[in-house]
This record gives sequence, C-alpha cells and structure tokens, in this order.
Amino acid sequence: MRDKERGFMEVKRKNPGYVDKEQRIKNYNQVEKNLSDEGIKQQAARCMDCGIPFCFGSGCTVANLIPEINDCVYHDKWEEAYHLLMAGCSFPEFTGQICPALCEGSCTLGLNDDSVSFRQIERAVIEKAYEMGYVRAKPPEFRLEEKIAVIGSGPAGLSIADALNKKGYNVTVFERAEKPGGLLQYGIPNFKLEKNVVERRIDIMKEEGIKFEANVNAGTDVSTKYLQERFDIIALAGGARQPRDLSVPGRELDGVHFALDFLTQQTQRVLGQKVTGEDILATGKKVVVIGGGDTGSDCIGTSNRQGAESVLQLEILPKPPEGRTGTNPWPQWPVQFKETSSHAEGCERRWCVTTKEIIGKDGKVTGLKCADIEWEKDENGRFNMKEIKEFDVEADLILLAMGFVGPGPNGIVANLEIELDPRGNIKRDDKHMTSADGVFVAGDMSRGASLVVHAIADGKAAADDIAEYLSK
Repeated sequence: MRDKERGFMEVKRKNPGYVDKEQRIKNYNQVEKNLSDEGIKQQAARCMDCGIPFCFGSGCTVANLIPEINDCVYHDKWEEAYHLLMAGCSFPEFTGQICPALCEGSCTLGLNDDSVSFRQIERAVIEKAYEMGYVRAKPPEFRLEEKIAVIGSGPAGLSIADALNKKGYNVTVFERAEKPGGLLQYGIPNFKLEKNVVERRIDIMKEEGIKFEANVNAGTDVSTKYLQERFDIIALAGGARQPRDLSVPGRELDGVHFALDFLTQQTQRVLGQKVTGEDILATGKKVVVIGGGDTGSDCIGTSNRQGAESVLQLEILPKPPEGRTGTNPWPQWPVQFKETSSHAEGCERRWCVTTKEIIGKDGKVTGLKCADIEWEKDENGRFNMKEIKEFDVEADLILLAMGFVGPGPNGIVANLEIELDPRGNIKRDDKHMTSADGVFVAGDMSRGASLVVHAIADGKAAADDIAEYLSK
C-alpha cells in the first residue's frame, strides 16, 4: 500500500477468525482471535476519512471519534488513540469484544464494500493501552460532599459510577450477586467476554475511589430508608431482569428453564463459585433453545461445551435476508442473517416456528409440540401469524431465550411506589428522574432490554443529569 489515502481501495477487510471449533468447545476461553499490530494498522488504513463520518454521527451510540482513532493507529500513535477512545466510551474493553458494532453498519465504505472493522481496532487499542501501561487509576483531584448510591453494577451502573466519580462525588455501587459486573459478569459467557477483563476494569474503578458492596440486595438487605438517609441520590441501574415466559401447557414440567439462569450457573462454575439453585446442565441431553437472539446463541455455545447430545434453536420470526433489503437502507443497522461462532460449533436452526405445548412424562420434559407458521400482513399493515403444519420435537432440556419484559420485582421501586410506564419499565422524565425525587434511573430498567453500548451511553447521560440536579 503506497499511502493511507488509497487504503480503502488496496486493502480488503480481514477478520481475525476464531479458535478451531474442535478445540474451543473443550473449554470456556475466549474464542475470537486477534490480528497483529501490523494487521490492525492495515485495517485502520481502510478508513476513508470521509467528509461526513456516519460511523460517528449515525452509528456509534457513545460517539467515538472513529476516523481520528483510525488515523492514530495507522501512524503508530497508540497512546493518542487510547485517549481519543476514552473520550467517547468509558469501557472500550467491553464494547470492543461484545458490541455488534453499530458504527460498522453506518460506515461509508459499507455502501459498496465491506465496512471498516472498527470493533477490532477498538479492542486492539484498549489492549495495547493496558499492555503499555497507559491505563492507570486516576482518582479525582477533589471530593465533593454529596454521596451517590448506584443500584446495580452492570454496564449502566458502572457507567454512572465512573462518570460521577470523575466529577468528584462519593459513589457506592450495590450489587446483589457475589461479584460486580451484572450482565457483563454473569449473563455473557466467558468464551465471549473473559471475566478477568471485567474485573480488571472494576479494580481500576476501586483504586479511583468507587466503593462496591457485593452480595447486597438494595431495598431488601439494606432498606430504602437506610439508603435515603445516607445518600443524597439513588441511581437505579438494575437492568431488565424479567425474562419473557412461555405460556403453553406443560410449562411447569421439570427441564424447562430461563436462559439467564442456565448461563449464570455456568459462569458461577467457571469462577469457582457456589451454583445458585439446582444444577441446569445440557450434558448428554437433547437441548431446544427457544429464541433466536444473542442470548439464545450463548445458550448454544454453552450447551455444546457441556456436551449436549444435540442442540436445536427455534425462532418465531422469519429467517433474515442475506443482505440489505430496500426497506433497510444504509446507514441503518443492517438487519440480515448472521451465524455466530456458537452456531458454527453445531446447531440446527429453524425459523417461523411457534411452540404450542411442552410434552412430558412422569413430570419431566420429553419434547415439544410445534407448528410451522407464515406471517401475513392484514389491511391495516399488521402482521399476523398463520399456522401451516404441526410437528413434534424431542427434548430433555428447554431453554427460554425470548428476551426480557422489564426490570422485575425491585424493593426500592416497590417501597417508593415509583411509577412504571405501560410496558412495565421504570418511568422517567427527560433528565432521568423517576417519580420519586432524588431517585434516577438509567439503562434497561427504563429503556427496556437493549445493547451494552446503549446502557453505557445512557448511564453517562444520567450522570450528567444527576450532577446538574445536585448543582442547583
């Protein structure tokens, strides 16, 4: 390549690939490989420095300075790239591994070629920063009097805590689980996000003065009154924890479980912790995963590692198209078919399937009664489901991965009678304030289940609103 200006014409996108599937299913280690520094520089050279960077303005929720970061990487200015990256995203070690890369869906090069692989570049920058010692704890130069209680240590909670601590406030984060991290720690399998990556960042946050209180269910283990008396602000960031259930005959049979319970247990085993509840294991079983999203994919990868006899994934929606359609133009996020590393490890997939009944014997699951369906649009433009043909599926273990419907029971919300919206999420005003004065909310508790990068951005915005409220 003669110069960076011709990079997008001379360099093709190169993905790092994955560890061989025969090897990776034997453990829970990270499956995605890394490109070399030179390989990352070549990928950064593909950035066009276009006049209007849609990756920044349309795609990236945290407004990463993507063209500038790419240019720094190409010119070996890794420390400068790191500081530019941190100006947008508080936790690039998380988004660099698990973000679906909304920026890449809006990349100008993606109009007629493969988009720039910024997620890989982001990941390379933050890992290089740790390697070179650029990432250091930086406690605030001064401390204010006000105290903030953050309830929940997932991406939104960590984002609120990080931003308010940087402003000088005294922040305590309460987490009901054994270790902080929320979804990052327990909901995402180790093979997608190794837990030392999460703990490394939390250790830095502790050095910067943030207090973490784990194994504490705020509103129950410590009362709402206690929190209100000792803290000036309560920030709710507990996520969307209430899974969507399957209301069909046979739901009560032994062998039907929510996906998050299954995934949480396996993370507890990986971390050497006591498993919560009765063991849910796929070993030697015919597993059916109901739900076609990322959570369902995580269940597939985990089931294969546990030694499932077979894995079938059922999705009620149609199979996505291979590429963009006329109703999904650039720079919108491309809604198209994808195969994850977990799918590639072994799984049958079926679309346009509805579950009618769970079948069992002696109180235990033995299978499912399903039906193939078609989606038809009525005169009002609404899609309706039409059954075509019934069929049965054998199953020893059914994992429900159909998404989440709200935050679920919460002691603080109940005690303060905080208002909910029609969907059951916590209602807030345009400044992240709930119906209770001094109680704020951010992330999936109010937005509904969404992406980690959205939660990080919303937490940062909530922190700004909290600081504005306290300054009045």
